[in-house]
Parts: sequence; C-alpha cells; structure tokens
Amino acid sequence: MAPGTPPARRRSRLRGGLVTIATVAALAAAMGLTVLGLGAADNAVASYDASSWLWSMAKSEMARVNGVTGKVDTRVQIPQGRSHRMQVVQTDRLLVLRDLNTGQVSSLDLATLQIIATTRTTAGIGVNVALHEDSAFVVDAVQGIVRQLDPRALTPVGEQINYPPGITGGAFDGKGRLWIAVPSEGTVSAITAADVGAAGSADGGGTGGGVSPKQIRSEAVADPSHDLTISTLDDGVAVLDRTTGTLTTLRGDEKPLPVKLPLTGPGSLPERTTGPQVPVTVLDDRNVVVSEKGTIGQQFKVPGAGTQLSPAVSWAGRFYCADEDTGTVYSFDEAGKLIEKIEIKGANGPLELEVRENHLFINAPNSATARVIDDQHHVREVDKYADNILGGDPPPDPPAPPPPPKPRISKPSAPKSVTASAGNAQARVSWRAAAPNGSAITRYVVQGAGRTFEVGANQRSVEVTGLTNGETYRFAVHAVNGKGAGPTRNSNPVVPTSEVPDPPASITAQERPDGTVLVKWPAANGQGYKINKYAVTAISAGANAPAGESTKTELVIPAGELDYGNQYAFTVISINEKGAGSAASPVSNSVVPFATPGAPVNLKAQTVGGSKGTISMTWSPPADNGRPITKYVVEAGGKRSEVTDTRATVDGLGNGATVNVRVQAVNEAGPGAAATDTATTVALPTVTVTGGSSDATSVTVDFTVNAGGGDPACSVTPAGRAKVNGGCSSIRVTGLAPGTTYDLTVTVTNAAGSDTAPASRATQPVYGIATCRNGQNGDTATYCDNDRAGRNGNEIFSVTRQDNNRQVGWVPNGRRLKAFCKASGEDVDAYIYNSNKRSTWWVRVEYEGQNYIPWAWLNLEGGDNINVLPTC
Repeated sequence: MAPGTPPARRRSRLRGGLVTIATVAALAAAMGLTVLGLGAADNAVASYDASSWLWSMAKSEMARVNGVTGKVDTRVQIPQGRSHRMQVVQTDRLLVLRDLNTGQVSSLDLATLQIIATTRTTAGIGVNVALHEDSAFVVDAVQGIVRQLDPRALTPVGEQINYPPGITGGAFDGKGRLWIAVPSEGTVSAITAADVGAAGSADGGGTGGGVSPKQIRSEAVADPSHDLTISTLDDGVAVLDRTTGTLTTLRGDEKPLPVKLPLTGPGSLPERTTGPQVPVTVLDDRNVVVSEKGTIGQQFKVPGAGTQLSPAVSWAGRFYCADEDTGTVYSFDEAGKLIEKIEIKGANGPLELEVRENHLFINAPNSATARVIDDQHHVREVDKYADNILGGDPPPDPPAPPPPPKPRISKPSAPKSVTASAGNAQARVSWRAAAPNGSAITRYVVQGAGRTFEVGANQRSVEVTGLTNGETYRFAVHAVNGKGAGPTRNSNPVVPTSEVPDPPASITAQERPDGTVLVKWPAANGQGYKINKYAVTAISAGANAPAGESTKTELVIPAGELDYGNQYAFTVISINEKGAGSAASPVSNSVVPFATPGAPVNLKAQTVGGSKGTISMTWSPPADNGRPITKYVVEAGGKRSEVTDTRATVDGLGNGATVNVRVQAVNEAGPGAAATDTATTVALPTVTVTGGSSDATSVTVDFTVNAGGGDPACSVTPAGRAKVNGGCSSIRVTGLAPGTTYDLTVTVTNAAGSDTAPASRATQPVYGIATCRNGQNGDTATYCDNDRAGRNGNEIFSVTRQDNNRQVGWVPNGRRLKAFCKASGEDVDAYIYNSNKRSTWWVRVEYEGQNYIPWAWLNLEGGDNINVLPTC
C-alpha cells in the first residue's frame, strides 16, 4: 500500500463529484462552448428553479437538470472533454470547475454561459474548491493552505490561512462556514469568508493587507495523529474519528457532542448532511450506523456484496446509499427498513449523490442517465441525451466489470519496517503499512516508554515526547482491523540525546514518467556528527506515512508506492551516527505521481456485417494513472491508427480474414499496456437449396445460408421474370401459372460478394368441371346433351368470345379440364344450366392444345374461385 493512502483503495470523493472533461484552459482560450437544445434567448439563464448541473463523461458536457420535471433544459458542451477528471461546485449564479489533471480552476457565469476567469492550482487529488454564495476557497490539503478567492475573478482575497500539512475537509456548512480538520492535531476549525468587495478593493484583490478570511473556532475532537473525516451540517459539522469510531457533532455555538459508535471498521461520511441525523457508513461490511444529538440510533445493512459504496446520505427522512458495482441506490426509512431499490442501468462507475435545491440529484457521469428525487421521495428518471440534441445516439454503455472476488478476512499482518529515531528527549516512530487481510485497518497501536498511543491508519508515525536523554527505548507497533489486533513488530533501540542534527534546509520533489518520484535535498548539518541517513515522509490529504530512507541526499520512491493522480509533498529528517534524528524539514513542493495508463478495459473487436473487409472495436477507458489519456493507438491487420474516442473502425482488410487487434492508451508518460482481441471480416456467403413447396400459382424455395459474418440479402429469380427478394431461409414466388415448371436461381449477397444455387419447382395444376345441366321440360331438358347449331353450353373457342368461326369443340357435362389462366372476354350467362352463373371471365384450358371456355360453364375445383388463376 502506498504511503498516505487509505487502507482500502476507493475513489476519492470531492465536493460536486469527479468526472471526465477536457482541459478548462482550452475553454478559456477558445471560448468554444456549445449550447445545445435552446435558442440564444434562452441561454442567458441562471440555475434557479430547483436545478442542478450534471456531468456526462462520454459526451463531455454539462447538462442542467430541472429537479421539478426531471428534464434537461440546457447543455453546455466542453471541447475535448474526455479523460480529464473534474470537480464541480455551483451556486444559483456561478459554476466553478477544477480540472484535476491540470490543476486549472475556471469560473463559469451561468447568466452568460461564459468562462470569466481561470487560475492554477497543483494538479491531482489533494486540492479542493469550495463555493458558497459569493465566497470561494481553494483548500490545499497536502500543503495545509486555505486561500479565499473572488469566485468571479478567481483572484486571492486577503491573507491565506496556514495549517500543518495533511489536513482534510474543506466544505461549507449551511451557514457559510468553511470547516477544516487537522489530523496531526486532532482538531477541527471553522473559517468565515471575508467580504469580497471589501477585501478585493483593499489591495487590488491581492495578497493581504485588506480584509481577510478568519478562523473563528477551533475544537479538539480527537487525539493527535488520528484519522479524521468530516461532513458539514446545516449549522455546523460532524467529525468522525476513524481511529476510535467516535463521532463528534458541533452545531451552532454548542459544545462538541461526542458519541462512540459501534463501528466494525473505518467509517465514512458524506460531504454534506442535511437534517439532524448523521449516517456513518462502514464500507467494508456495508453497515450504516445513524447518530442523532449525541446518541446511537438505528443500524442497518446495505444489501449486496463488495465495498464500492458511497457513504449513505440523509434526505427528507430517508437514507440513500449507492452501490457503484451494481448501479443501484438503496433507499431506507428512518427505522433502517429497505423501502426502494433505484436501479440505474448502465451506470458503469461512480454514482454522485448531492442534495441541492430541495432535491436529491443522483448522477451517473459515465452514462446517459440520472435521477432526481423530491422531498416526497418521488423518483424521476433523467435522460441526459434526450431528443437527440447532441446530434446522434449516445455511445453504448460498456459492460459492467465483474464483481471482485470476496476476500478472505482475518486479522492484519504485522507492520513493516518499524523504525525509531531519537531526538532531544523524544523519539519518532514510523512504520510501513500492515496488510489488512480483507478488513480495513482502523488504527495502529504504539507501545513503549511505559505508554500506549493510538494512531490513525493513514498517519503511520508518532512523536513520543517526555523521554529521558541517555536512556534506551524500544517501541512495538501492531495494527487493528475489524477482526482484532495483529502481531507486533518491534523497532530498533534508540537513545534520546540533545546532540541532534539539523534538518535539511529545503526539499524538492519531481514526479517522473516511469512512475517514480525523486525527492532531493541538500546535505544537513550534523552538528559535529556524521549524518548516516535521511528518512523521508510522504504527506497527502489527511495522511502521512514513511516513504523510505536513503544514505544519499536523494530518494527515488519506486513506481506504485504512491497512488497515481494524488498529490504528495515530502518532509525529511536527518539521522546521525548516534541514531539521533532532527526535526522535520520544511515541506517540499507538491507533486502528482504518474505512469503509463493501464490496458483498455473490455476491448471487443467484431465484424462489421455491412462493410467489406472491415472490423470495429470498442473499449472502456483504463486507469489513466495520474495523467489524462490523450489518445489510443489501434493496430489491426498490419494497419495502425490513432483515435481519441473509445471506438475505432479499420477497413481495407481481406474477405474472411482473422484479424488480431491491439489497443493502447497513451498519456504524458507514453503508451501503456495493450489490450488484445480478434475479429473476422465478412467472408463470401454460400447458399444451399434444401427443399420447397408449391400451390397453383406460387412456388416456395427453402434454402440455408452461410452469411460469412455479414448482413446477407437474398432473392429468387424465375427464368424470364423479375427477381423476388425475401428472407434468407425461404422465399415464395407468386403470380405463376398453374401446372407449370419454373427454373429458378437463388442468390445470396453480402458485403464480400454473392453466391447462387439453381432450383426447379412446378406449380400445382388447377382443374375445373365443365358444367351444363339440363332443365326440367321442353327444349331445356335436352339443351346440354350435345353440340347443336347455335349456342350451347360447354363450347370451347380459340378466342374469348362465342365466335362460330373460332369454335374448336364442345365437351359434355362433367368433363374435367385442366385450367391455366383467366382472361377477360365476352359476357356469358349460363342461365338455369349452371345456377345462373354469369361472367366476362374466360378460362384457358387444356383442350386440343390450350383454348378458352367461358367461366360461366366451368366450375373450378376447390371452391370455384376465379382469383386462384393468374391473368393470361
């Protein structure tokens, strides 16, 4: 575990949330903001009416969501907005952005949607921006510096307030007080802002001499070197001593009110808590303990497994807790009973919960969706990409990562490298982290000199004072987690002395592309004794821990020892040949360690069915490891390309080729590890005729197709007729003549080409019964007996009229004739001889070749439906 980091790795959470966005400096330079979805007259609006600005990582845009309707009414697109993490803080009139990758802070005026000022801070996690009405602060937790800014001009206001390095917090309560926790002292303090107008005019917005922010309150809430985290309240602050599990609330001018909570591991608090109840979440075992007015309230467990929870948020008599692994927000009533599961499909990462404008906003910056919950707990779904305002469909959600394996939980290991150095009547004890063994370490216990000290899991050093010079001391250190105390490791013996060396006068630090950090200092004055070595301590937000020792005047901290993307500063002590150590040096400059990115996640290469010789790839961004990803290098089938999106298409490959794909992310350190996959281009299709069927006027051809991975199109073409398109398993050809054999060609086509197969099918014949039935008396009784002069029933002609010169014959009643087609002709009435049937249709039949009989005299088998015959 890297020095200065929590015992279990989690996403760092800053006020307003971390999202991916382009460098804000580019915005200030180019003013390339694009407002989407509204006319110009609607753009000059502020964030009133229960609205909040939410971030969409894939689209690199800010979307203003109306809490009452759950609709997006304004979007501001940020050019080149992918891969940078951003902190967002807002009021009704101002939006302040801090780019974590560059340290750039920018102020956006919501009335004009223009960037009006920018300023620089140290990049990485460790600097926090806070905004309340017309007051803004930049809190450098690593250096321990709190500086007020004019939120519009982003210029300093008055003098900065200095704390020891490694502070935490930096958020406003409901009354406009900024709260800071100091773990090294075990204190929490409140700051009030100077009036911007008065302070800004005193010295040009500058560097002191005018009105300055003031520290108005400081309270001891824990022993020194305990881990502290805070949640600001409507009128005060809640401070959790994560080392002892004690929650202390300060409300208004009341005295601190502590309560020891039954926590099973290190607890976490939300940035802001509304109402009297303060929920404390133990992320490791998904337990929530609620405290109110110094008492222990309800306790409940969040369903599911894993540790990727957001701390529970109190809102309107309920508690909301987000599970980022599953994209689910659980809602509990005041008694801790599960009331509702809010599923946010495709969240794929962080879920940001913020109470604002009397609504709870839940944002999934990695997806197109969000939720808004009012004070009656009505949930509205927000489609951040609604109405195609962005000019296209949103990118597909990457698949969710598999759940992590459940760790084996046991007591922690012994701390590593327990080292003691003597000072004047004191000793400094430091150690490397113990292995937590599946349960986060809550504290370290240091024993020696007849005393016991409890130290926060993120502090890992302690100054033991009140010792006697000349006596020998040893110290023992063990870690404690939810399963109990681990084994002890002893330090080297030390003898306090007044003959201590000076510390190095100045420290410089430099992060390097290989992931290492170089810390350098000038040789210290040993005050008559040889300096044997130097011990380096890494300081981060709310934490400090030994980084290593060196006999030289520099130390290279190996890659991976420090968390990439976090800010660190360093102090150095000198240790002489007698084992005596100096005081700590001044704090170095802050650095942000970085290395090449990880391998792209969930790379999927696949065939592009509609394109010849083409494959496509999609992937999810990997860990950027401290620097923004600037591009991806894609290699496929011997071709190389560079893209900035998480998708690519490669064409010009062969048919049916198996293509190896390789994708690397690139940042300032260079290309990272590669993700690989394979895909096959579209091959030539094949078709095989398997059977078929027919009726009087149609044939159906059945066949199978191997589409070659492409998008096939299929058809059947009868000889001499137009082709018929259809599905790629069976096609019916209609409008054919009965009793006729047809030669057919089946064709399948895809992007790579086509294939054909022959078929032959015959339509079913249609028969009719020549019908002329005699009447009851007189001439009618013999009318149908034979062919007579003049007109008679069942006469057959070569044309579709009763023309004696074109008559070719006669058939008796009941003769079965094969029919081919129908044709329009002379109107014929069969009178009583065939049920008064009358029609202008004539039927071509098989009689001395093919000739015509009036339909009036021919009753077709199967229902006498003339429409069964095609037109001749």
